[in-house]
Amino acid sequence: MHALFDQRRYLIPFRASLLPQIFCDTLIVGTGVAGLRAALAAAEHGEVILLAKADLRRSSTAWAQGGIAAVLGASESAVRLHVEDTIATGGGLCNAAVVEATVAGARPRIEELRRWGMRFDVNEEGEISLGREGGHRESRILHADGDATGRELVRCLGAQVMANPAIRVFENCFALDLLTVSEADNSPVVGAITHHPKYGLQMIWSWSTIIATGGAGGVYRETTNPAGTTGDGIAMACRAGAAVADMAFIQFHPTTLYVAGAERSLITEAVRGEGAHLVDRRGQRFMQAAHPMAELAPRDIVSRSIIDHLAQTGDTHVFLDARHFKPGFFAQRFPGIAAQLARFDIDPEHDLIPVHPGAHYTIGGIFVDACGRTNRPGLYACGEAACSGLHGANRLASNSLLEGLVYGEITGRTCAEQREPSNGPRTPKRIISDIPLSEHGGLDLADVRSSLRSVMWRHLGIVRDGRTMDDVREMIDFWGRYTLDKIFDDPQGWETQNMLLVSSLICNSAIWRTESRGVHSRRDFPEPNDEFRCHDVWRRGHSEPARVAVAPSAAEVGA
Repeated sequence: MHALFDQRRYLIPFRASLLPQIFCDTLIVGTGVAGLRAALAAAEHGEVILLAKADLRRSSTAWAQGGIAAVLGASESAVRLHVEDTIATGGGLCNAAVVEATVAGARPRIEELRRWGMRFDVNEEGEISLGREGGHRESRILHADGDATGRELVRCLGAQVMANPAIRVFENCFALDLLTVSEADNSPVVGAITHHPKYGLQMIWSWSTIIATGGAGGVYRETTNPAGTTGDGIAMACRAGAAVADMAFIQFHPTTLYVAGAERSLITEAVRGEGAHLVDRRGQRFMQAAHPMAELAPRDIVSRSIIDHLAQTGDTHVFLDARHFKPGFFAQRFPGIAAQLARFDIDPEHDLIPVHPGAHYTIGGIFVDACGRTNRPGLYACGEAACSGLHGANRLASNSLLEGLVYGEITGRTCAEQREPSNGPRTPKRIISDIPLSEHGGLDLADVRSSLRSVMWRHLGIVRDGRTMDDVREMIDFWGRYTLDKIFDDPQGWETQNMLLVSSLICNSAIWRTESRGVHSRRDFPEPNDEFRCHDVWRRGHSEPARVAVAPSAAEVGA
């Protein structure tokens, strides 16, 4: 990659002492489930500032149709099955201790949400209804309003956040970069420089900073993610010297609504969990021959099976068939999807639903330990922006909202360790960013974004090949050469620079991992290789990753 990918420490030039100064104990960037829950935990030991890139209600969490995977009873066997399903899906890269802590943490977090007034769907007996999704051997998925779990979760957590006097929410506030006094490995992160359309640039100083900005699905043309999911948190952490891991692992959701000219939107896996079938244009099912669990196989298998079937048939998409559901059931169980389909004159009781895979979840991210700590003092990460080893090489359906709840709380609680007397008082630091003006011509940002998203989808999507990924690396290098040397003054420019950096991380990781594992599938290396049963951990200024061993499971230790 071009040297600019490593040289560019900050996106803009600034003098810290000349900008408005704001202070807090904990700064949290991101307002999805992980950021909201982390804010509530951090507020128990200090003042919190919570940054929302848009408004508080707009996040990938709010878009989540699927539910929360959670074992609610005290049955050890049920807990063990959830752990085993997660590890089996993870392709040999799960951190067993993190998996066990997440699954065990489900019950107290769900009980907490119920106390706070979250409206879970219930059955006729008044008990929480439990659904089933791909990769799960038992029904353990909690939903709200049928297919609007994320929206209800954000409403519930958001109400708690807004009512907490220790939390200040800054909406429509773009975090450009994390602040460090120097680039030495032991130099702590001391806050962030931000931009608000009304107040301009601001320095926010904090004892601890938590990145909870979600993933990077926006670097792909076909995605279930909302606009603005451009990997900003991962990019700013990388520029600050934080380690980033497993970026090759991008999960693709098998079923996004495929209507020509329309924005792609998710058709939740719960539709298949209720018994919908995947069929081709001839009405033939094809998943039965691909996996014993058919439509409820793990997402990587279903997505690849769809792509393989399309290659064989020459079709552009496949279909979800829910026509065998009882009359009225689809609209009752999935009211949001039913309303969306109606806008395109699709009636699932009588019509097939056209679907195609799309980029869905960033499994890799900022490398953290079991408490959300990064390698940079003062910097933490949780949720989709983090890579804790929970998901391994492939995420089990509906474990993401659970992760945000459990590890948001853990990370928000852990960051209290930064408030030590030896750290001294919170004072502005002397930080200067000097960036020379570019001497080269520029590229149209809209063209760069469109071209980048297209090439990432075509060549770093569901199935990959080394030769074409080398070409992608050259293209990213070219776009970076004429974009990363520029100074922009608006979010579109900053997002584009972040997208280029994150795409380069995905590309480098995918080229390096010469095997197929989990969601990373290569035509030229179609089998897993034990040599790569490790986390590939990348840092700014290093051309090769460090290999970090996967923590063994209890079963492996016992063996």
